[in-house]
Amino acid sequence: ITAVIPYYGYARKDRKDEGRVPITAKLVANLITKAGVDRVLAMDLHAAQIQGFFDLPVDHIYAFPVLANYYKELEIPDAVVVSPDVGGIKIAKAYSKKLNIRMAVVDKRRIGPEETEIGFVIGEVEGKNVIMIDDIIATGGSIAQAARVLRDKGAKDIYVGTTHAILCGSAAEKLAAAPIKEIAITDTVPLNDRAKSLGKKIKVLTIAELLGEAIRRIHTNQSVSALFV
Repeated sequence: ITAVIPYYGYARKDRKDEGRVPITAKLVANLITKAGVDRVLAMDLHAAQIQGFFDLPVDHIYAFPVLANYYKELEIPDAVVVSPDVGGIKIAKAYSKKLNIRMAVVDKRRIGPEETEIGFVIGEVEGKNVIMIDDIIATGGSIAQAARVLRDKGAKDIYVGTTHAILCGSAAEKLAAAPIKEIAITDTVPLNDRAKSLGKKIKVLTIAELLGEAIRRIHTNQSVSALFV
């Protein structure tokens, strides 16, 4: 039995960030294993170390090919890839190489469960069109705040690409008010009604073909590593 998990719930609970809190991502791994799964296929885990929570094979693939090809077809002029935090530098580098453009980083520090503090921008964004990449948008606060900082630094059009658009609470309102031209998301989770209010600001891309190819390779005992970043 192979469990295909487009969005791994509680992935952000991969470690203790304060005392007396559970590592819920590990609990989810235990429950999946106990249910009798033999192998896991996951898409864009928030923390790659979650693979180590399983005592069974885990194939971790990324939505990078889908989003990168989309932005390549858009041919955005004078573009720069931006990581909204230091943790996203590796994937931002992959986009930078694929699109043959420079990259920048927003220095972000989390000061609460739903609150972040933006320090400064590392790299040149003035007069550039920005492609900001993140793996997940939950409350929307970090991305909206980063977009405002980038605009203050002289960025022109700001595009956002993300794999998992959870968009909980007032996320849709925050993103609607932010200086963001377009948010490209994948269909790992259904778009909720409040998020649909963003209208043409949201562009949904499908990962069906990518997941299908991974499933085919697993079924025919072929290497899945070619689908990794």
